[in-house]
Amino acid sequence: MEERPNNSENRTSQNPAVEESLNRKTKETEGSSEISRPKIGDSRPAPDSTEPQSSTRKKRKRRRGRSDSRTPKPDQAISVELDDETLKKRRGRERKGKAVGRYTMVVHVEGNVTQIAMLEGRSLIEFYVSRPSDDVSEIHGNIYMGRVENVLPGMEAAFVDIGTPKNAVLYQSDLISNSSTKGNQAVRIEDAIKNKETILCQVTKNPIAHKGARLTQEISLAGRFVVLVPNSETFGISKRLPEKERKRLRQILEKAKPSEHGVIVRTAAQHITKEEIEQDVTRLVSQWVNIQEQSNKSSSPTLLYREPEMPFRIIREEFNKEYRSVVIDDQQLYEEAKTYLATVAPALADRIEYHDTVNSDVELFERFYIEEQLAKALDSKVWLPSGGSLIIEHTEALTVIDVNTGKNVGTSSLEETVYKNNLEAAKEVAHQLRLRDIGGIIVIDFVDMEKAKHRDDVVKVFKAELARDKTRTQVFGISELGLVEMTRKRIGEGLSQTFTKAQE
Repeated sequence: MEERPNNSENRTSQNPAVEESLNRKTKETEGSSEISRPKIGDSRPAPDSTEPQSSTRKKRKRRRGRSDSRTPKPDQAISVELDDETLKKRRGRERKGKAVGRYTMVVHVEGNVTQIAMLEGRSLIEFYVSRPSDDVSEIHGNIYMGRVENVLPGMEAAFVDIGTPKNAVLYQSDLISNSSTKGNQAVRIEDAIKNKETILCQVTKNPIAHKGARLTQEISLAGRFVVLVPNSETFGISKRLPEKERKRLRQILEKAKPSEHGVIVRTAAQHITKEEIEQDVTRLVSQWVNIQEQSNKSSSPTLLYREPEMPFRIIREEFNKEYRSVVIDDQQLYEEAKTYLATVAPALADRIEYHDTVNSDVELFERFYIEEQLAKALDSKVWLPSGGSLIIEHTEALTVIDVNTGKNVGTSSLEETVYKNNLEAAKEVAHQLRLRDIGGIIVIDFVDMEKAKHRDDVVKVFKAELARDKTRTQVFGISELGLVEMTRKRIGEGLSQTFTKAQE
């Protein structure tokens, strides 16, 4: 993908930066010729290495009609014909002819900035900002031919030039020679790579603040149903799938898996046919061949493959029958998404909706109350339903969340009041971590509870809520001081930085 204090109505209007950023309209840009850019799906390589990687591509305008130039390329997915019975099984629930689902994806395009809001019911749970031409900060998943600038044996790491302002870092554990080894069997980084050597690498973490991107030599290419791990023996199936389905997919994978590459079957492959999995594998292998061909004729540092634009990545990674709809207010992006979804999930293709801002009474984000939820998400204070509150503070080293009872005076006893307040806080903290995309070390100061059962219940509820977050977390129990220590994998810069950069 955040609440405020009592006077949040006043504070929203008192924050000019938020007001300006939420309402500002970016000028449409015309004129520059369009360079080949990543298409829908998962299989578009980066532009030819001889072309400049600057923002010379034509920026997407607010309103555009259909374009004949957007026809699918041969390396894009070609849909497998499915019978009516299979399509019926994959369709989500409907009520009175309308789709029913827990989630909604809202995509707002303004100038060259795409803002994506994920809603659960009416509640904002995740928020992303994407610039199509951003090859500096939003590079997770991109593949590069990099040049080693400095090997540091004492840090078990090397700095690699991939063409970004800050050199990326490759740790010893991420060397391809160490991807399947353990402990003392690992190859030392100074023995594996040398200064000025060119290496093929992939970004696993975007650059954050003063830190460069993190790299790995173990390349992986994600499709809708499988992940291809080139030159590997990896063989895996998502553990989220039932055992019976895992057994069926294992039999399919044994025949579909290329002998020289590894394959991991994703959760989205549940109930998917053999032909669809084989097609996904074939397409990813072809994609890898294209990347290899580019790497053989490219000098370093060079971008070899760029991940598709964010709306398509989210559709590829997450969209399923639990989603009620994807609502888009840009005509061209709507057509592209509709075509892509009809290819990878034809049973859900009718869940793409176009919001015509010109002929509508309200803007898209107003329609779903996203603007006011974003304003609250940028505040440090979050109110709980019963009157308690959270205070969220960031430091260089960690994030601290303080839980207060505030106006929650309870009805029976202090212990019971504190217990219920902490249960509310546990759910809200999990929600805030996801919405604000808070990563790294996090310390939560719950209100002290006397009973061990109450402490255990709070941690249990907290972990259950975190389980719904796709980002990896690790939680420890409540200490004697009433503190919960946890970590959440840091992938992006967080909501505040992301939102600020969108306005620059």
